[in-house]
Amino acid sequence: MRRKFLLQFLPGNLVLVGFCLWNLATFAEAKDSRPNILLIMVDDMGFSDIGCYGGEVDTPHLDRLAAGGLRFTQFYNTGRCWPTRAALMTGRYPHDVGHAMMFGEQAPPAYQGTSKQRALMISEVLKPLGYRTYHVGKWHLHNRKKGAASAASWPLGRGFDRSYCVKRQDNFFNPKLMLDEHFEFKRPGDEDSEYYITRAFTDRTIHYLDEHQTYHRDEPFFLYLAHTAPHFPLHALPEDVAKFRERYRVGWDVIRQQRLVRMKKSGILNAKLTERDSDAVAWDSLSDKEKDDWSGRMAVHAAMIYRIDVGIGRIVKKLKSMKALDNTLILFLSDNGASAEYILRGDGHDPKAPLGSGETYRCLEVGWANAANTPFRYHKIWVHEGGISTPLIASWPAGIKNKGGLTSALGHVVDVLPTAVELAGGKVGKEVSGRSLLPVLRGQGEMNAERMVFWEHQGNRAVRQGDWKLVAVDGAPWELYNIGEDRSETKNLIDVETARAEGLKESWQKWAQAQGVLPWDDLKKWRPNYSKDYKMK
Repeated sequence: MRRKFLLQFLPGNLVLVGFCLWNLATFAEAKDSRPNILLIMVDDMGFSDIGCYGGEVDTPHLDRLAAGGLRFTQFYNTGRCWPTRAALMTGRYPHDVGHAMMFGEQAPPAYQGTSKQRALMISEVLKPLGYRTYHVGKWHLHNRKKGAASAASWPLGRGFDRSYCVKRQDNFFNPKLMLDEHFEFKRPGDEDSEYYITRAFTDRTIHYLDEHQTYHRDEPFFLYLAHTAPHFPLHALPEDVAKFRERYRVGWDVIRQQRLVRMKKSGILNAKLTERDSDAVAWDSLSDKEKDDWSGRMAVHAAMIYRIDVGIGRIVKKLKSMKALDNTLILFLSDNGASAEYILRGDGHDPKAPLGSGETYRCLEVGWANAANTPFRYHKIWVHEGGISTPLIASWPAGIKNKGGLTSALGHVVDVLPTAVELAGGKVGKEVSGRSLLPVLRGQGEMNAERMVFWEHQGNRAVRQGDWKLVAVDGAPWELYNIGEDRSETKNLIDVETARAEGLKESWQKWAQAQGVLPWDDLKKWRPNYSKDYKMK
């Protein structure tokens, strides 16, 4: 008999009630048949980077998961790292849980970023439901205070049984890491000259799977693998960089065109190629030296994604050896679009150091970010399609009906928690913004076409309902697009569909008021140097 739980959302929090303890004995006697959940999130990867979404980056293992699973063509994140992670883990919009920004407790509630217990995370819900919970990789949801307040906001304070956590991604060869509850951040590269964080994340994931198989094989698991790649700084293994070093000498203009051809051929989308970003120059206008430098950056970006894929292949092989792959739901996605940021942190950049090495500090910047997000406009931080569109590959051999198929179901990262909770046999309350993806995965129908999805980040704002999207850049007028016919947002219909635009604007304003959204100009005082820390081209 399956356990029955009721999950209710009281003001400001998520509470478990009606926990049937007697059923624990039932599951102790027989292997739990509920699916495992492996959630893989990458960092700053573009919509069209991986092979099965039109990219030229070699990702055979992800492509194989897609061939046996389901690819979402209209799945969204929030456009930025920590807001996406907050929404992913809580099923609620980031403002609702205080993670629209990370300005500290002196700021308005929606922008504090202090990980207050406003809503339980997936791990905190699944653990009492009988799931073993593991975290590997990036977190970015911690409280910056010291002591007990900080400890409660890290993974083990938020429902995870084990955690291998990176504090800051300033160096892929020697990052600051924390294991479980030990709050001594160490740099493993000081002792291991072969250390590379993406490979280490795979090693630790397999270690936890081994541990689970040995000690908890009769329990389902939830494993959250949050890669830091391909986020800047662009660091990759030399042999991986060499694999891609010549591939990008054709330049970003040609790569964009080639990707769109493949995307159309595979059915991912049928859209126009937007004009090159206004801050990105024509590739042919660059000098040979500039072309060499820029093609090298994209080679490192591709190498970082390739190494993620290699690791996924190792993890899948491990799940097969455990006889767990068929009943494991694997979800793969990105936290935002590719980044046009140009930032220098840590020990700076040594121009004489080998390409992609730990002594370098380079970002992808606008030309290649524009290509990585083909065919869309804008990039990370903005809420036009280039900033918020993510691949979503769902693999679950025992559960997905349309294997190898595509779905145009409108989805958002807030949908992950209700999906996981339904798989675990629980229910979510009205405070959750997301909806379960299980009907789509099981081929029982698409998501409600009339659902509304909302965005706001740094004054960039949007709402989508059905095929229609109202969107604006901070300080600029609203724009209206028929996404069903114009996914690239090239034909602004704001002056044609005036009544529709006004209705969507009113809906966004009501949502914004309920969420505690404030004008971006009113918030800059909370962190005066913010615009200096995060630069764009």
